[in-house]
Amino acid sequence: MRNSLEGDRDTGFSALQPQRPADARTDVIDAVIVSDVRLYREGLALGLDGRGDVRIAGAAETLDAACALLAGARASVVILDTGMPKALDLARHLLRAVPSVRIVAVAVADESGDVIACAEAGLSGYVLRDGSMADVAAAIRDAMLDELHCSPRVSATLFKRLSTATSTVTEDPRALLTPREEEVVALVDRGLSNKQIGQRLRIGTATVKNHVHNILEKLQVTRRAEAAAQMRSARQSMPRGRSLPRPSAT
Repeated sequence: MRNSLEGDRDTGFSALQPQRPADARTDVIDAVIVSDVRLYREGLALGLDGRGDVRIAGAAETLDAACALLAGARASVVILDTGMPKALDLARHLLRAVPSVRIVAVAVADESGDVIACAEAGLSGYVLRDGSMADVAAAIRDAMLDELHCSPRVSATLFKRLSTATSTVTEDPRALLTPREEEVVALVDRGLSNKQIGQRLRIGTATVKNHVHNILEKLQVTRRAEAAAQMRSARQSMPRGRSLPRPSAT
């Protein structure tokens, strides 16, 4: 595996790039290609470089190489091959390393779930597997304008997901927990360990762990501190009388 653009240059990457005229435009969008398939990297470079206002600043096949290219080339857009293993995880890492970069996914399956996954990973645009080079160039321009064009079916799915997320955020999280779980999370907020909580409530440590696990799942968080903070905020800002019916205690 090559870890930088240098490997591509040694194998003819530069030779594939179209020569731009001396009076080429300067207000172009610099993009970096990320794919672990050399044919994809070279094909996208050949098809996109010099197409209107898009210029390929480099290509990489690993996260480290992509970060190095973004730092050196100051590219605005990453063209990401979603066929790569853990491509969306790579996208998340890139966005943490370079928050200002826009990522456009290519070769995305024509499934609402796949498009939703791209959106949740923070990507700015996508092109389906049957898309053309013109589609990729258009998606890059749209990403720079903070715009997204998608099919009516995908638009409906995104709208539904947004509606569900908004409903979850505005719901009183206390309505999701049993009285015992609320007692546990209150003690977590006070800094008590599982063993200390068990002693305080006169239940076993394993039972406390089960309660904590259920609390994290219901509140859709991964850490005890996050659950405690969410419940603390709810107590301070949401009147109990407006909450949903509580689940039964177990």
